[in-house]
Amino acid sequence: MVLPKENRIANTKKGLTFILKTDEDDERPVFIAGNFNHWLTQDKQFQMTKLEVGKYSFQFPENFKFPIPLEYKFTKGDWSEVEIDRYGNKTPNRVLTESKVFREEYVPRWRKNWLPFQKEHLPKIHLISEEFEIPQLNKTRKIWALLPHDYETSNENYPVLYLQDAQNLFNENAAYDNWQIDKKLAVMSYYGIGKIIVIAVEHAEKERIIEYNVGNTLLGKGQGKKYIRFITDTLKPFVDKNFRTKPLREFTGIGGSSMGGLVSIFSGMMYPEVYGKLMIFSPSLWVLPKIKLAFLDLFDPADTKIYLYAGGDESETMIKHVKKFKKKLLKNEALREKMKIKLSINEEGKHNESYWSDEFPKAIEWLFFSNKEEDK
Repeated sequence: MVLPKENRIANTKKGLTFILKTDEDDERPVFIAGNFNHWLTQDKQFQMTKLEVGKYSFQFPENFKFPIPLEYKFTKGDWSEVEIDRYGNKTPNRVLTESKVFREEYVPRWRKNWLPFQKEHLPKIHLISEEFEIPQLNKTRKIWALLPHDYETSNENYPVLYLQDAQNLFNENAAYDNWQIDKKLAVMSYYGIGKIIVIAVEHAEKERIIEYNVGNTLLGKGQGKKYIRFITDTLKPFVDKNFRTKPLREFTGIGGSSMGGLVSIFSGMMYPEVYGKLMIFSPSLWVLPKIKLAFLDLFDPADTKIYLYAGGDESETMIKHVKKFKKKLLKNEALREKMKIKLSINEEGKHNESYWSDEFPKAIEWLFFSNKEEDK
């Protein structure tokens, strides 16, 4: 129903005031997002003031004009940190249908990095092979597919993300913890985003470094180019043939962390016609302090999205290398017009699975399900 024009805008002379109480509180700030600010979740203009533990307030400016009905939610700064009910379920938009000057609200719980999750939305974990042949390296490898929870009952085709280091992505018994991508995908699916196929490729254990090392680096001569050809020329055609994928480059991504991030960078740079999205966490750029991207001039640049993450507590040079890499990419005028790069930095971030887990859903959402432009 479309309201008469004169009723669609409310004008509060004193300024509408919200008082919010919550049973579950922490150090994260609280924001109001709604149809009055295009649902921006971290809009500083609408950050609430913390009065005490579990109690916040916000007053709209005098004569602030907002839509009626006013729709809104409370967040801790992101949709992955949004309010939920006491049972961990999503809540409907809050609605105010008349002009008021005071409103008391209550939030029992908040999401934290997309959790908690609902089991029925967990992806279907399918073992593609215990010993998938890698002809380029004369080896075999264990490879998994994480399929949307309703894959078997739907007719949809899905984007695909190829990820390195499968041992650390969803294995509860992983030696160094895991990214919990199965749980994160479950919650994203619950919110209607994140329906994607993830192909998880296990690393080569003791030969991991040499396999992810591309060319001659500070670590010596690697087999990275052969590994990249395996993912691109052997594994991707198999996946596209056997699963309901969207095979075009704009629906295909590759990613990883540390050395897995480095080999993913080169995958995207060497095969821009195949990969349109790169998820790069804490890449080991230190092994190539003078990384050269001249070969990019050989390709006709296409629209590419790159999500770059670095933690400030990983090493003395991690953030510096990642910023330098971004600057080098955008130095090329042709690439600058085609590449969207989101640089995410956590000054307290360490070089481990816990921080990459935190970043995973944010990267998935931005790479595959957001049309927001990113400032360069």
